[in-house]
Amino acid sequence: MSSDNAAPMKPLVLICSQDPEFYLTYGHILEADVFTKELADGVEDALKLAVEREPKAVVLDCQPASATGSTIFAQLKGDPRTGGVLVIALIAPGAENQHFDLLKAGIDDSFVRPIAPAKLLDCLRTKLALAKPGSNGIANGRLLRCGSLEMNVDARRVRGNGHDIHLGPVQYKLLQHLLETPGKVFTRKELKDAAWDERIHVGERTIDVHISRIRRELERTSAGSVIRTIRSEGYSLEEAHAEPEPDGK
Repeated sequence: MSSDNAAPMKPLVLICSQDPEFYLTYGHILEADVFTKELADGVEDALKLAVEREPKAVVLDCQPASATGSTIFAQLKGDPRTGGVLVIALIAPGAENQHFDLLKAGIDDSFVRPIAPAKLLDCLRTKLALAKPGSNGIANGRLLRCGSLEMNVDARRVRGNGHDIHLGPVQYKLLQHLLETPGKVFTRKELKDAAWDERIHVGERTIDVHISRIRRELERTSAGSVIRTIRSEGYSLEEAHAEPEPDGK
């Protein structure tokens, strides 16, 4: 059977908590929307699942008597394989001091609980460039195209061959930079400057990992575009061309 009619994969969110009630509550909120969820109950488990399952976002449970949330965040952001994943901290009453520590450490977003479910979902959709429920995914705005790959910059939505492409914040910035000038070869330094704050140290391996993940999404959706590696120089986004058929075919 053709995969064209297959339902699109739901973005995976990793919930990092040792509190079953927290996991059940926020897991239900996520699955009632457009997401699916998975539990990580410790630092090692969180890093292992983040590498193996490649979630689009991580929700951290930060409790007053525990530094687990901050430790998981440091591990995720310090590993080049997971450094680009969106991380949101939900801070329990009494643990407000963690709010400022996480902000200084570069957390993508953090909220002191209780938080309205709609606020968390809006944050996830906005930062992951997802369309809001009930919309048809079409919005006016500046469009960038290469092959059948299309990015609506204002709506922060990416589609390949008619299928949604879900990217983390860093990967979205990298792809946008490549899409601004298809065919241009960008050095790793140029891509680093486009996607990361200048105060953050990022090695070449980290950039390669994120480019590899974007490539997988382009291949998964047959987006009609490819990211080519130009040895000793960098990367270029180009329209994919079908290989010519052998003579006699």
